[in-house]
Amino acid sequence: MHVEVRTATGADAEAIVNILNPIIEAAVYSAFDTPFSIDAERRYLESLPARGFVHVAVAARGIVGFQGMEPFATYTHAYDHVGVIGTYVDLSCRRQGIGSALFEATFEAARRKQYEKLFTYILAHNDAALRAYTRHGFSVVGSARRHAKIKNAYVDAFVVERLL
Repeated sequence: MHVEVRTATGADAEAIVNILNPIIEAAVYSAFDTPFSIDAERRYLESLPARGFVHVAVAARGIVGFQGMEPFATYTHAYDHVGVIGTYVDLSCRRQGIGSALFEATFEAARRKQYEKLFTYILAHNDAALRAYTRHGFSVVGSARRHAKIKNAYVDAFVVERLL
């Protein structure tokens, strides 16, 4: 699927929520456990820190995925070079190159914003996400046992990182 990637704005909140909430409701792909409102998502997009951003992948049918980046920590400058990344693709559009387009744009933007390392957690049973991240240069550097509790079940998580 051909997509164009651009920076998200508050006007994209509804499309983002329409992708994110079904992922949350599936309770398989994300540790988020509460659906987002359009207003909450708009406020989030409009209040991102200076080095934070969200990219959206836009196809002929509209927004089909998004990827966000924020600083790992703001309480110390020791982690200024580390960004936390999250990737979400419409459940009906997976394995069509959307993630690849998002990763390419995000890596470029992350370098411009002086990130040197990207970091995230992937739920251990989310094989598709682990494959996507490792295909884009991330390495598993650890695991966290019983890291999330989703619908009263503990879930392990992989810690992955990529140096830029």
